[in-house]
Amino acid sequence: MASLRDIEDAVYALNPAEKAQLLQNIVRDLGDSTPGIESTAGVAGGEPCIVRTRIPVWLLVQARKLGASEADLLLDYPSLRAEDLVNAWAYYRSHRDEIDQQIIENETA
Repeated sequence: MASLRDIEDAVYALNPAEKAQLLQNIVRDLGDSTPGIESTAGVAGGEPCIVRTRIPVWLLVQARKLGASEADLLLDYPSLRAEDLVNAWAYYRSHRDEIDQQIIENETA
């Protein structure tokens, strides 16, 4: 079996279309799960959060809607990594209604 480093090297050698196809295959394989996002009872009201943090996805989405850049978010939340934002945006794309509802609920609370 190839090492992770061998696989990374092979991925870097792919052209953009091949990388997109690979990514689609990986996402399809993962199913409905969104890596890096977890919902835990008793943490942030059970809302989906970035792993290792208590930062809810809705908060990041709302900040982005209000004009915060990814750089701003990474500065404002030092525990976040760029991959966390990628995961948050992916979660939002597949759970838009849920996150939009959480934004409404948290803004009117």
